[in-house]
Amino acid sequence: MSDAPGSALRTDIPHSARIWNYWMGGKDHYEIDKIAGDAGIAVDPDITTMAIQSRQFLIRAVRFLAGEAGIGQFLDIGTGLPTMQNTHEVAQSVRPEAKVVYVDNDPLVLTHARALLTSTTDEGVTTYVQCDYHEPEQIVADARNVLNFNHPIAVMFMGVLGHASSYDELRRIVNTVLAAVPSGSYLVLWDGTDDSAAYVQLCEEYTGTGGAPYVPRPKGQIEAVFDGLDLVEPGFVPITHWRPQPTEVGHPQTISAYGAVARKP
Repeated sequence: MSDAPGSALRTDIPHSARIWNYWMGGKDHYEIDKIAGDAGIAVDPDITTMAIQSRQFLIRAVRFLAGEAGIGQFLDIGTGLPTMQNTHEVAQSVRPEAKVVYVDNDPLVLTHARALLTSTTDEGVTTYVQCDYHEPEQIVADARNVLNFNHPIAVMFMGVLGHASSYDELRRIVNTVLAAVPSGSYLVLWDGTDDSAAYVQLCEEYTGTGGAPYVPRPKGQIEAVFDGLDLVEPGFVPITHWRPQPTEVGHPQTISAYGAVARKP
């Protein structure tokens, strides 16, 4: 989310979306991203667990929203590079007519979006908006071309708001988008937290590579983003603890990544 919309693709500076893709076992990254990713793993070996578990959280949350919650519209802001089980694939497998709008501003993400982010059903709609999430008013304006803002929408910020320039800016971004969607809409959000010294160090060292700074914030600050919304059980928890699959044995690992799903009254 660091490059300005329409900016040139840089292969000499690591980018969080591409590093994340590398940590998740994907192939859409450059050598500079692999170098930065390996350096991150050396500092915090749990980072690959966070990357993989964040996608599992997305899958469970979207499946709940498209199924039990009856949501047919999704606005995925800061989507990152397409990889396994993207939002539209999960949503349209449950609700074939689901409409999904992805938002990102990284040139590599948009290149792959054009090729890969296509509807999985004839009834569904999948598209993308090229925009920086620091411009939430523009995101809403562009999303209105596809989504019906008179009906509930699931708004998603999946591990991207650490790039917000400040905590006040983070709140402004989320609140602006939520103010535009109607009652019955949902917020799905997770982010890395500062309760792991290794993870904080990883983020600091990534900033030193020239990549866009990512700031882990206290759990309380992330939880406060849900103020005024009705949290879905089990509430605000480590993402590994949000409705883990019954087939997962033992106790889910607790990681420095917290999130929730909540309904706008």
